[in-house]
Amino acid sequence: MLFPKKVKYRKQQKGRIKGKEGRVTELAFGSFGLKCLEAKRITSKQLEAARRTILRYFKKGGKLWLRIFPDHSVTSKGTEFSMGGGKGDVAYYCFLAKPGRIILEVDGIKEEVAIEALKQAAAKLPVKTKIVKK
Repeated sequence: MLFPKKVKYRKQQKGRIKGKEGRVTELAFGSFGLKCLEAKRITSKQLEAARRTILRYFKKGGKLWLRIFPDHSVTSKGTEFSMGGGKGDVAYYCFLAKPGRIILEVDGIKEEVAIEALKQAAAKLPVKTKIVKK
């Protein structure tokens, strides 16, 4: 699973995901990619599941680039805790995805194989996506 090695502030506020993505909206490395169509949190576990699905489908050959990194900490308090006592511990890390962001890119394989691998990876992610190609 991905998470930052070192952070300036351990606990972050929730915030809101507003607007469209201004960066990383076009393919830069691969020939095919998965583009996000809605604003949502993508956790490091979901990203890892998508990555493993694609690599398993490739078998041998092909290259994968992850264009997002989960750096936003999400906290939670355990169940059956009374109110008060401060904020909970960091439970997991996520990426705040905006519409238009390229999530991952693939290259070095046939088109039908790439599209099927990206479809399977999209099923692992909580956002609506579309497959884009150069």
